[in-house]
Amino acid sequence: MFGLRGIRPAPSDVVIVSIDKESADSLNLPDDPRKWPRSLHAKLIDKLSSNGAASVAFDVIFADKHGANEDNLFAQALRKAGNVVLCEAMKVENVPLPQNRGLPGGELSITKVLSPIPSFSRSVAATAPFPVPKVSNKVSQYWMFTKAAGDRPTLPVASFQVFMMQAYEDFLSLLKKVSPDQASRLPSSKEKVIGRGGIEEFIHDIRHIFQSDPLMAGRTLDELHNSKTLASNGREYRLINSLIGMYEAASPSRYLNFYGPARTIKTIPYYQVLRISEGSPGGEKSPDINGKAVFVGLSQLSPVDQKESFFTVYSRHGLDISGVEIVATAFANLIENMPVRPLDFRIYLLLIFFWGILLGFICRRFSTSASFYGVIGLMTLYMAFAVYQFKHNGIWYPVMSTAFFQPVAAFFGGLLWHYTDVKQERQNIRKALGFYLPDDVADGLTRGVENMQSSHQIVFGICLSTDAEQYSSLAEALPPKELGSFMNKYYETIFRPIKQHGGIVSDVIGDSALAIWVSSNPEAALRQNACLAALDISRAIEVFNRETGSFRLPTRIGLHSGNILLGNIGAIDHYEYRPVGDIVNTATRIEGLNKQIGTRILATTEVVGHLGGFLTREIGEFMLAGKMKPVVIHELVCRLEESDERQTEAFALFGMALGAFRMQLWDDAIRGFHEVEGLLGGDGPSSFYIRLCEYNRNHETGGLWDPIIRMDNK
Repeated sequence: MFGLRGIRPAPSDVVIVSIDKESADSLNLPDDPRKWPRSLHAKLIDKLSSNGAASVAFDVIFADKHGANEDNLFAQALRKAGNVVLCEAMKVENVPLPQNRGLPGGELSITKVLSPIPSFSRSVAATAPFPVPKVSNKVSQYWMFTKAAGDRPTLPVASFQVFMMQAYEDFLSLLKKVSPDQASRLPSSKEKVIGRGGIEEFIHDIRHIFQSDPLMAGRTLDELHNSKTLASNGREYRLINSLIGMYEAASPSRYLNFYGPARTIKTIPYYQVLRISEGSPGGEKSPDINGKAVFVGLSQLSPVDQKESFFTVYSRHGLDISGVEIVATAFANLIENMPVRPLDFRIYLLLIFFWGILLGFICRRFSTSASFYGVIGLMTLYMAFAVYQFKHNGIWYPVMSTAFFQPVAAFFGGLLWHYTDVKQERQNIRKALGFYLPDDVADGLTRGVENMQSSHQIVFGICLSTDAEQYSSLAEALPPKELGSFMNKYYETIFRPIKQHGGIVSDVIGDSALAIWVSSNPEAALRQNACLAALDISRAIEVFNRETGSFRLPTRIGLHSGNILLGNIGAIDHYEYRPVGDIVNTATRIEGLNKQIGTRILATTEVVGHLGGFLTREIGEFMLAGKMKPVVIHELVCRLEESDERQTEAFALFGMALGAFRMQLWDDAIRGFHEVEGLLGGDGPSSFYIRLCEYNRNHETGGLWDPIIRMDNK
């Protein structure tokens, strides 16, 4: 859109004073601007003030001292000007977190704000940070208020408010007409704004006024439009309108509406400002800075000299845009009240919907050739409309989807309309396959089976394995037809919670089932859904067993997570869609472990670790049958709100007893596990460990102790 729009003139109110190599050479200064004397910056401020600059913002960090005399001269100049805003640096530090009670450590990111030295901070109108979000190293947005620094206004916002002081009285009188009570909270004059402690608190007060009353902005704008006095002063009218728009904005960030490549905004070298004649304001043929917002910062003409630059949509011209130009661009957007504004998502959906209906109607109603030219004509008209809106109003209409993808889809959709019978047949096949395969796999097979053998993908998955006790006795007692009917009801009971929590039933063999939750990346929500499904299955089976009378199928559940291969597995003319990998095998082993330690639902740390909302307890570290690596096993008991103090106390005792077991304190561990049994009225894991402790106590070899429990049976 920027390329189609072309370069747009920047507002004349904005001027950049560039700290560049040209100025360094002219003033016989080092190339590094950090080594420039601050008395020179003081002289610059005096020049800008005497020539009528409305506001001055430094995109330069003054966090260190340069000598008392130099700093005093600069502070005096700042204090005398009264309209200078200094930039603050934001630094993110990663603080390592140590391991605690067996939990893995990590890093904590802390954002620190580096403010100018105190003498400078006390002398300026405001200090403000300017963090810029980057997406794929490209800058397209900026923060107006940054939460990382305490929801503070950023450099463009603070500068705009200082710049707006020239219209403050008119703005205040306008606000008094709309809401006298709210207006009384603000200082009565612009001199008192700076005098009472700076711009930042003042900005927060105005923002609170507009955000506390959603209708305030609309009423103030109406009053502005009806004001004949302000209407006659076009510049103040425009600035106040923009100021209201800034405080009305709900989002703390905005898209940058770039004017063009580097140096599109009027830029004056630093040394030229110092040479403005003091004898004649503005100086003959001197740069005009009267009534303008001035931004001072590093801005080089050569890519080789650029030390602080940002990749933008205009970087293809060979020169990135400097940081001070980003600040000035954001400020200029605020003055014009014209950032790049994407369509509201609801309007975007409606546009896509009705645009698709229009294109579909043309492609269906007319012949192929007429549809082709009609679609081309609509694409051209839409592109012209989108470019016009982007250029004159900053509104960002979708282009790729509406001007390219949808027309092409509609045209070819019209060509394929005559194949509706085939489509209907495919839908019938899809419906039949849906009873046996996941929806996305069934969809793929209805489109064609050519790539079935290669349709594999490595994904993050959570496997849930179930197995029913007493199935062999049930199969022996019931005729095959009754057994089939009974098992269908059983599996309906199991499948419903899995489906409700977003899982896929992958495999059913006899009395066992395997369900999976998959995504491209590990997600806590995925693990939570799997745990909720496991608890709901256990509860549903209890109800099922009560309702079926003498035939009961208590069910064990195992959960594990990790990377799996998901796809069609098989050969020749027989394939099955299923997950493959160690995760699947481990989940079935964990399910079988329930039988040996007397539990119902077991899961690994990979599933329940750092997952809130559930009552769990660590059972221990196990080397499962046929496995080479141990896993830490937890019992998943219930939702946290369903637990009681008795369980919490018992699980705490269990943890201490488990610790005693790991330290080979057999008697202490046995006493602890007996206490757990007493509190819970019997406990499978405690009984398991009591037997294990008694065996170890009677068969101690004196060798190296390994607390990992090795299970030989599946």
